[in-house]
Amino acid sequence: MSADVSGVVSESLRPEDVVALRHSVAGPVLEPGTEGYESECATYNLACGLRPAVVVGAANALDVRTAVRFAVRHGLPVAVKSAAHQVVSAVEGALLITTQRMRRISVDAQAHSVRVEAGVRWRDVLPRTAEFGLAPIVGSAPDVGVVGYTLGGGQSPLLGRTLGYAADHVRWLDMVTADGELRRVTPQSEPELFWAVLGGKGNFGVVTELEFSVFPVSRFYGGGIYFRGEHLAQVVEAWRAWVPTVREEMTSSLAIQRLPGVPALPEPLRGAFVVHLRIGYLGSVAEGDELLAPLRAAAPVLVDMVGERPFASVAEIHMDPVDPMPYFDRSLCLEEFSEKTAQRLVELTGPESGCTLANVEIRALGGAFDREPAVPNAVPSRGLPYVVFGFAVGGPDQAETLRADLAKVMDGLAPWAARRNMVNFLSADEATDPEGVRAVYGPERFDRLAAVKKRYDPANIFRFNHNVTPA
Repeated sequence: MSADVSGVVSESLRPEDVVALRHSVAGPVLEPGTEGYESECATYNLACGLRPAVVVGAANALDVRTAVRFAVRHGLPVAVKSAAHQVVSAVEGALLITTQRMRRISVDAQAHSVRVEAGVRWRDVLPRTAEFGLAPIVGSAPDVGVVGYTLGGGQSPLLGRTLGYAADHVRWLDMVTADGELRRVTPQSEPELFWAVLGGKGNFGVVTELEFSVFPVSRFYGGGIYFRGEHLAQVVEAWRAWVPTVREEMTSSLAIQRLPGVPALPEPLRGAFVVHLRIGYLGSVAEGDELLAPLRAAAPVLVDMVGERPFASVAEIHMDPVDPMPYFDRSLCLEEFSEKTAQRLVELTGPESGCTLANVEIRALGGAFDREPAVPNAVPSRGLPYVVFGFAVGGPDQAETLRADLAKVMDGLAPWAARRNMVNFLSADEATDPEGVRAVYGPERFDRLAAVKKRYDPANIFRFNHNVTPA
């Protein structure tokens, strides 16, 4: 069985069709109930399982092209999975293309560039670029896929305020569009598609390879400082007043965490309610210590893990979890973080709030995040000074309660919220609201994206994403 692009299940996919597909690609072709199907469909978020009609484990760009042409011929929509940190539906009735076998990396140290295939994760790139003293615009979690992160903008906790979004530094990309063609997309060859894909996420096809710039950075000063949650108000106010005073080389965020009682955490943090200050600074240790002095003095420090590190240790800034888990999340960008905003955040998440969320983080943006790149793209969050991300751990049986807990915090910050948002932080719930997606991009940018969508994917084959519907 299959599904047409409207989601209506049809009978057009016969067993012999799947057999023919299996013989036409190098990678595996899997159906529900067959060996390897469940592991191929596995996701980072265990609350968002995948149940496609058929899976193609693409081994190369030709496999992707063959899979897309097969899907169109049989009326199936197409979903794509790399690291699977961001899944917006169960993709029932779809053809799922997985890209984890496409792992080729090429570093050109002289040209300060890297080429990666669709299945490469940042953890694969970091040791390769470190050999040459070069750094990519990697995010807080190196376990995510390079391509998905970059197509959603890509916000670095270390290089972003000086260099902008990862999408700003893409040189070219190869992608298979809904017509089954493999295109080399550059600002010169297809300027509108290049603009739309970088920020428009997976709406326009399957990116099989891309090249991006890297930069001569080999070390940083950073890590985390933990305070007890009872000191949240003092730490938040100190950070709020401090952020506007620091230059672009300093990137920071503040996370309000109710940590699990797992052995992997050191004793002071195990099962604790804490405030986690995250720091990434490109200057010297002495300068960093001086800049951090007001924050270290804001309240008694529980654990201080800030110091000089090699760039490849960028994950030690946020210490994001790497093991799959069930969770729900929401996000918003703030127009401002005033004293009243800070007070409200403390009321919503502090010791007396009853908040159950595992993590509520506010990241300071600004600097190069606000500047248009040399080649413009569709990233919609420029000019927004802060982003807030809420994270609740639990399975589908707790969905109603966890969504209500998220809503309490996010809706409580609504008076200061912008309509636009950061695409990579959109949750599955947010992604399935057409008007919400339009608001995230803003009317003018969304209409331009919809026009590009109409040209390259008029039937909305690629719709298991933060969907831009064709104009």
